[in-house]
Amino acid sequence: MGFAATSRFVLLAALGGWLAFNTALAANPAFVAHFASLSRDKVYLRQGPGYRYRILWEYHRRGYPVRVTASYDAWRRIVDQDGSVGWIHQTMVTDARTILIIGKGRATARLSEDPRSPPVALLEPGVVARLRACKPSRCKVEVDGTAGWIDRQRLWGVNAGEVFE
Repeated sequence: MGFAATSRFVLLAALGGWLAFNTALAANPAFVAHFASLSRDKVYLRQGPGYRYRILWEYHRRGYPVRVTASYDAWRRIVDQDGSVGWIHQTMVTDARTILIIGKGRATARLSEDPRSPPVALLEPGVVARLRACKPSRCKVEVDGTAGWIDRQRLWGVNAGEVFE
């Protein structure tokens, strides 16, 4: 077998493996993409679902919100607020809901969902908070024991139209 034939064989084998892997991901009709958070202070984001894959990023923030977009064996494909995509082991993620404050300037947390209610806290972009409830335009979050309602446009970690108490 010549070099060109060997190269084609390797390329076809790699393509076949990629197709089989992505078919396996698509074959799980019960999986629903959802928001979750990191369960450890140190989490490696990997290129693929396994320890042999290259580390793309290292997170150092327990509770950081992520969107879980796929599941393969004990691995979860996630997307973070910056759009980084990769795989983490299932033990590194929890279904505990958190959000990230986004946008420019401080976000005002208010006593009630009424936008005219008194402020209880000002939160800087980048603050991670626990998600407690969501109404159509505002969500209740908690940071260090202080809870307040924030405009959902200032939050990353909540689906559009998601409402719960």
